[in-house]
Amino acid sequence: MTGTMAELRLKGLAKDLHAQMADLPIVSPHGHTDPVWFAENAAFPDPAALLIKPDHYVFRMLYSQGVALEDLGLGAGAGRDPRAVFDILAAHWHKFLGTPSHLWLDATFRDVFGIDMPLTPETASAIYDHIDAALQTPEFRPRALFERFGISTLATTDGALDDLRAHRAIAGSGWTGRVIPTFRPDAVLDPAAPDYARDIERLGELTGQDSESFAGYLDALRVRREMFRKLGATATDHAVTELRTEWLDHATAGRLFAGAIKGSLTAREQDRLHGHMLIEMAQMSCEDGLVMQIHAGSQRSTNAALLDGFGKDMGADIPRRTDWVGGLDALLNRVGNDSRMRLLAFTLDETTYARELAPMAGHWPALRLGPPWWFHDSANGITRYLDQVVETAGYWNLAGFNDDTRAFLSIPARHDLWRRGVALHLAEQCDRGLMGRDDAARVGRWLAHDAAVDAYRLDAA
Repeated sequence: MTGTMAELRLKGLAKDLHAQMADLPIVSPHGHTDPVWFAENAAFPDPAALLIKPDHYVFRMLYSQGVALEDLGLGAGAGRDPRAVFDILAAHWHKFLGTPSHLWLDATFRDVFGIDMPLTPETASAIYDHIDAALQTPEFRPRALFERFGISTLATTDGALDDLRAHRAIAGSGWTGRVIPTFRPDAVLDPAAPDYARDIERLGELTGQDSESFAGYLDALRVRREMFRKLGATATDHAVTELRTEWLDHATAGRLFAGAIKGSLTAREQDRLHGHMLIEMAQMSCEDGLVMQIHAGSQRSTNAALLDGFGKDMGADIPRRTDWVGGLDALLNRVGNDSRMRLLAFTLDETTYARELAPMAGHWPALRLGPPWWFHDSANGITRYLDQVVETAGYWNLAGFNDDTRAFLSIPARHDLWRRGVALHLAEQCDRGLMGRDDAARVGRWLAHDAAVDAYRLDAA
């Protein structure tokens, strides 16, 4: 990035270390951008649709300040004038001060669009026109921006039943950008998921397996994983609210699965089957090499009115406590010593960094610790993370960085924020006499680029 993030001004050694990281390719191994963007390579529709509507970081803050989601063009307000939506952001822009959203959007305005004026109600129209005009040019099409940003790999997150049409189109287009899917099977693993029985039936249709028998269900998951792998996938992703794993014998698992199809399980039985299936997924990862990600600790859709009116992912997901030691006990004692296994753990419960996750990552060969995630991928969150995990886990048990975003244009800013945070951390380590400059440079490259490539097995794919 050409601009300076005032909150993370770099001097001396930190500046030198950042300079060595700044131009490394961006590896984005976990995120939520839409693969259709890169398959069709069409112009983005308008500034609001690109910068505001898909970004729950942005609209949750506006909602907290009394802005109706309909006024942002969401839900029943889908037809709202995008210029009016952008004006709302401008009117409330000062309320984002202190948040990473302010850093990311400010950097997007400045470094992606070349805007040199602050966003205010008075400048909103001119800035909107500038962005809107830029989006109509070939230089701002998705593939051109992908290349301009220096992205070497970008992984999307795709449901187990996704038709993967966009990824097939990308693969057949002749474009050399590496956009790969990630297998997200939550809907067909968790018996408490909406439409579980219908989705299990659909899984069987997609794979040609008898998914209503437990053995056939496992085979269907294997077939589906292979479909993803052939399109470049190197990882699976699993979101859990309360982490539990439990190994069940085949007869018990089959009985619970039959009950899940019928919708007759108790909540406790649902949890037991889901916990077992996470271990089944881990064992399949040992077989096919897909890296397993577990994102734990988000209580989803806590605002019932928003869930009813707008659906999920509307900014009302809130962090909660997570028991990693107990939750992963059965899984790690099943596969944690297997050299073929790679498990990446992401938490929203920062209290577990030093107490649980760093010691676990510093012991189990299969486990690596994901970067600060969601509510914590901020300047202070990065500092807290490194301060709490490095002394116990070291640097080589960390998975580097991923941006975990739907906001495509913020990807460079997010990675630069991480690299600046790493530079500051390493400069302090040098100042304290804990490492020399050469080691700091080596660790900087590892955390900025190489760790993600290694953790997600991107070189082997």
